[in-house]
Amino acid sequence: MPDKMSIWSLVVNASLVVQLVMVILLLASVISWVMIFQRHFILRQAQRKLRSFEDRFWSGVDLSQLFREVNADPDSENGAENIFRAGLKEFSRLSQQSGADRDAIMEGAQRSMRVALAREEEKLEQHLPFLATVGSTSPYIGLFGTVWGIMNSFRGLANVHQATLASVAPGISEALIATAIGLFAAIPAVIAYNRFSAKTETLMNSYETFADEFSSVLHRRVHTSS
Repeated sequence: MPDKMSIWSLVVNASLVVQLVMVILLLASVISWVMIFQRHFILRQAQRKLRSFEDRFWSGVDLSQLFREVNADPDSENGAENIFRAGLKEFSRLSQQSGADRDAIMEGAQRSMRVALAREEEKLEQHLPFLATVGSTSPYIGLFGTVWGIMNSFRGLANVHQATLASVAPGISEALIATAIGLFAAIPAVIAYNRFSAKTETLMNSYETFADEFSSVLHRRVHTSS
């Protein structure tokens, strides 16, 4: 009896539907953990690169020189650098046009930075919908396996003259494992989604602040040029 009630025995002896539910949930859990580690590394790296680029930007270096430096060795994973390159590239292109309106130059540079911001937000939010989906659906998938297992367990009682705990316990136990695996997959996914969403929002606020500050610098530059 103890061997039959072990976790492994309950999983192996579970019905095909319950086993399929367990496999789906375990697969979702493994993929979630891979994405969790990946997102953690990417967001931490993005924060570090943001601080590094802001230090360079506010160090007093000439913007044209900084633009040449980042263009010589571009870092596509540096969000602030991407916003800076997009804004200054469009600003320089419009400024070189004869008779260009100053407001049109600023509007074009800001539009380019908004596009760069949208791309950075898309990169930062990558895989978050999957974590949200796993976190919200895994308990229900596990519950489906539990309901199915309990249904089979009680259906099996129809062939038993005297129902005992020993005859019902294995079926109910294997069914409850599905719910446990569902929670095991859902809880880390929900925690990671909430944490990464907050970090993404913080980073996007920092990017937007940098874009606004850079716009002010360009605004002064275009209105002080002859």
